Amino acid sequence: MASMNAEKYGRAIKDLEATGQGKPNGRLYHVASIQDDGSFMVTDVWESPELLAEFRKTLMPLLKNAGVTPVEPKVHLVHDVIGR
Repeated sequence: MASMNAEKYGRAIKDLEATGQGKPNGRLYHVASIQDDGSFMVTDVWESPELLAEFRKTLMPLLKNAGVTPVEPKVHLVHDVIGR
């Protein structure tokens, strides 16, 4: 069962901003979507897996503090991004 919801997501975002990590180095896009069951799915596009790994050092403790059970991210190499 997913543990991320709108309240916990909002808290995690506020905590990230308080640490100066609201716009972390290397993150190009961030999308949070609400699933049918009210849980959240977060999709980010990063410049590199290494920059994501560095950010996770800050993110994981904040998520746990917000009551979220962190999951291991699924990392996929991006072939193309088409904007508006």
